[in-house]
Formats: sequence, C-alpha cells, structure tokens
Amino acid sequence: MPLPSLAEGVSLFSVGVRARIAEGNVLGQAQPEQFRAYDAAATFKLPWQRYSDAGWGVGTRLMTSAGLLRGVGKNALVVSAIPLLAFGSRDGRFTFDMGAGGALLSRARFGSQDYGGLFQFALTLGFNVPVRKGVGAGYRFMHYSDANIYGPDSIGADFHMIELTYRF
Repeated sequence: MPLPSLAEGVSLFSVGVRARIAEGNVLGQAQPEQFRAYDAAATFKLPWQRYSDAGWGVGTRLMTSAGLLRGVGKNALVVSAIPLLAFGSRDGRFTFDMGAGGALLSRARFGSQDYGGLFQFALTLGFNVPVRKGVGAGYRFMHYSDANIYGPDSIGADFHMIELTYRF
C-alpha cells in the first residue's frame, strides 16, 4: 500500500495509541504526583534519509500526538510535535528513534506537582518491532520539562509507555 502523501517528500508513516505503564523519577528527581497518560499519535516520514542497499540506515520523522494526562483527579489535554531521528530498517518494521520537541498542556498544576507553565520541552526515545503485517508494538520514554524557563520550583514528568502502531 503506498504511503499517503501530504507535501513533497512528507508522508504519513504510522498511527498508534500509547499508555503509561510505569511510575518513575524525573531524570533523577522525585516526581511528587502519580499520573496516567494516554494518547493517539501520528508519525510522518520526512524527506531526509540515508539507507544502505541492504535497507538499514537513518531517516527523519515528525511524531505528533494528542492525549489525556490525569493526576490527582484532574485532567489535562496534551498535544505535542517532536522531530525524530529514526534508526532501523527502511520499511520501518524495526525502529529505534529519539527526538526533542515541544508539548502544550491545558493545565500546569496537579496537586503538589507544578509543571511551571503550559509549554513543555518534550524529549523521547523509543523502539518498535513488528507483530503482524503493518502492526507493531513498542516502548516509548517521554520526558516533559520546562527547563526552568518558568523558574526553579517547577518539576517535569517522565513516562514509560507501551505503544501499538499501524505502519502504512
């Protein structure tokens, strides 16, 4: 099936759903509140790539998502856009990626945890392996932080997530 094309060299690569599976510290700091996170993602293949004749190499992608962040009985909408560097097979069956971008939260405070503001820097790394034709499963680490742009008293959050994707 050919990839749907959006613009010259940009095409829809995959769609998926994710859910947080584990608690953790925020890159070394204690996270004061517990969160649940669920989202839907669409990843777009960008035109910059380099693959060997054997089909292995590196490409660029843009991962977008929208979802729910829930903590201490409060909900927030989270939307993000994160450029990725993806290593693996040209067909995307086996992929390891990493990237940094931005996220917007509809709420910045959950109980004692204060994200500082609505804009957050988003860091991620993940991997995906095939389960069936076009379907993959994977793990994704997400980190949200304001990098102290709102002051030193804010704290971000780390998310260990599982994801299920459909690759075009």
